[in-house]
Amino acid sequence: MSGHLAVVGLGPGDARWLTPEAQSALDAADALYGYGPYLDRVPARPGQGRHPSDNREEMSRAGAALAQAAQGARVAIVSGGDPGVFAMAAAICEAIETGPPSWRALDVTIVPGITAMLAVAARAGAPLGHDFCALSLSDNLKSWELIERRLDAVAGAGLVIALYNPVSRARPWQLASALDRLRRHLPDATPVIFGRAVGRTDESITVTTLDAADALAADMATLIIVGSRATRVIPRPGRPLVYTPRAATEASA
Repeated sequence: MSGHLAVVGLGPGDARWLTPEAQSALDAADALYGYGPYLDRVPARPGQGRHPSDNREEMSRAGAALAQAAQGARVAIVSGGDPGVFAMAAAICEAIETGPPSWRALDVTIVPGITAMLAVAARAGAPLGHDFCALSLSDNLKSWELIERRLDAVAGAGLVIALYNPVSRARPWQLASALDRLRRHLPDATPVIFGRAVGRTDESITVTTLDAADALAADMATLIIVGSRATRVIPRPGRPLVYTPRAATEASA
């Protein structure tokens, strides 16, 4: 009997944003693996095994899920947002590359989900309307020096920047440092969006400027979008619309 592994994106948290394909993969699984708070989003089903783990245990989680699938089970491993964006799909691929030959023979499906930068952008308007990039501020798997070089490069290139993993208890200083670095390249009035817990009951969206952006306003549930020189804000009643025009000029690059 051949097993199956599905790597499932749960989206930002609202059940409306869970795709039918993702729901089908969850329903069909004999066992679920994932970071505990993400696994808590999936209703328990009788007879379905659940294997929560800590957020820094990605490789051991991947290995355990693959091992069970290799024994013939249908297994789903969950990620918040999209599993291919700073999440479990890459960990699964890495584990398969370095693991036993039986893991390469498995039927593996990556099930996409709405990632945080898309959910926050939709709430704010269209800040990702032109070229953009996503950058994690976590230095668990790369050096802070590399993060600084990438911030310099993308700000100088005129890209809108979506910042994932902005702060944690172990690294409370890094977002403030990143914002200070971006201020070397971008005007004070550059729009900045703080999107916290989008799609959940405690959701908040704040539109501010780079000179006024406060690192203390973010936590690990926050996704931050820093505009480019071309990004514009349209004042209106309630929250403004933020967008980046589809056409670019060299002056705004």
